[in-house]
Amino acid sequence: MFSYKTSGTCSREIQFDVVDNKVRNVTFFSGCRGNTQGVARLAEGRDVDEVIAVLSGIQCRNGTSCPDQLARALTEYKESHK
Repeated sequence: MFSYKTSGTCSREIQFDVVDNKVRNVTFFSGCRGNTQGVARLAEGRDVDEVIAVLSGIQCRNGTSCPDQLARALTEYKESHK
């Protein structure tokens, strides 16, 4: 389980697994429940790079969003697992 402390969003943390380069078990802590559950379900089973490409740069407030934070978390995951 990879854990990422978010910044600039209502959610405070994101946890997820990556299995065979596929995103699994995404959980947002805090944030807009409907939005974060929707993003988590849409990311489930998708390729890490695909999720990063689709979600990166989405804006809500403070120059980021919960989807953008997931993209940043996945990018950090990739960097730490080279």
